[in-house]
Amino acid sequence: MRFPPQPTRLDRYIFRQLFWALVAVTLGLTALIWLTQSLRFVELVVNRGLSLVVFMRLTGLLIPSFIAVILPITTYVVIQFVYQRLAGDREVTVMRAAGLSPFALARPALGLAFLAMVSGYLLNLYVVPSTLAAFKEFQWEIRNKVAAFLLQEGVFTSISDKLVVYVRTRSTDGTLHGILVDDARDPQVHATILAESGQLLEGAHGPRVLLLNGSRQEIDRQTGRLNVLTFRENEIDLANASGPEAVRPPDMSEVGISDLLNPKRAMARDAPKWIAEAHKRLAGPLGSLSYALVALVSVLTGAFQRHGGFYRPLVSVLAVVLLVAVGLTIDGLAARDNTLIPLIWVRAVLPGAICAAILFGPALRSGGGEETRRSNRARSAAA
Repeated sequence: MRFPPQPTRLDRYIFRQLFWALVAVTLGLTALIWLTQSLRFVELVVNRGLSLVVFMRLTGLLIPSFIAVILPITTYVVIQFVYQRLAGDREVTVMRAAGLSPFALARPALGLAFLAMVSGYLLNLYVVPSTLAAFKEFQWEIRNKVAAFLLQEGVFTSISDKLVVYVRTRSTDGTLHGILVDDARDPQVHATILAESGQLLEGAHGPRVLLLNGSRQEIDRQTGRLNVLTFRENEIDLANASGPEAVRPPDMSEVGISDLLNPKRAMARDAPKWIAEAHKRLAGPLGSLSYALVALVSVLTGAFQRHGGFYRPLVSVLAVVLLVAVGLTIDGLAARDNTLIPLIWVRAVLPGAICAAILFGPALRSGGGEETRRSNRARSAAA
């Protein structure tokens, strides 16, 4: 089977429909996911007084990760829909009657799938790690440094899940009056601190508060007795960390492939997860090609039906849903046992290889002599 050296008008016609549909569906679904996920950060605006600009900047850094996840799925949806519509309008039937081979019909979809695959690699290897690193750093800064300076009068402000601060009033010079701090960051000691007044200070590792004329109350876990310690001055670190320094540990979602494949000693316990994440990033974009071939098999194979078909599209959708579910299961298992990592690649490549054999195998086995002549005549007519 000889491939045409350049795209025909039919190729460009189908590709334009596929491309703009992919852009519209991907942007629409990304906006929907962004809207649902951004609700988690609304409390930073409502309760902590952050501006809308900061909120948009923070949540906008998540968009590339959303696109990287949904791009293979939207590629499948667009190819299935557009080709199903072309088949329903008898356009595919006319193209076949004109002598176009299965490869010629599938070429625009394969081009789109290849473009989606390349975009997926750019996102997974470069864009997503850098944007997630910026997101987590920005979120860490907000929660540990900015939030402490947004203490509101008469409001219990949650600096973190284990640190709550209450301020009765705040003077014009910044002095805090009537301070209560509930500090459960140390699992061994849950302390409640009361102070008449205090001042916020900027420390090297985050905000600190200087408390004046107060008491520190703790429950002795062994005896159950209440221990009360009075003080004239006491300084407390308000950073969202249990240790002395608010140092943010790296997350595997924000590091590069080389770091994932060679985790540091500090990450030795999570090394299997990091290595599995690296292979998941490398194999994931191949799903765009595999899912595209699944859609093409459902549309371009089988007998012609005058009123369209329901069975093959349904089987195609169920197959992709099953592949996604199997992929999630394999990713979880491979993160615990790295000997299962080859299954990540099998799941990404095998469905596409099987569908390619079903779609193009008959033409390759027949030698493609008559088909080549018919395809060339059709290309000349389409050009």
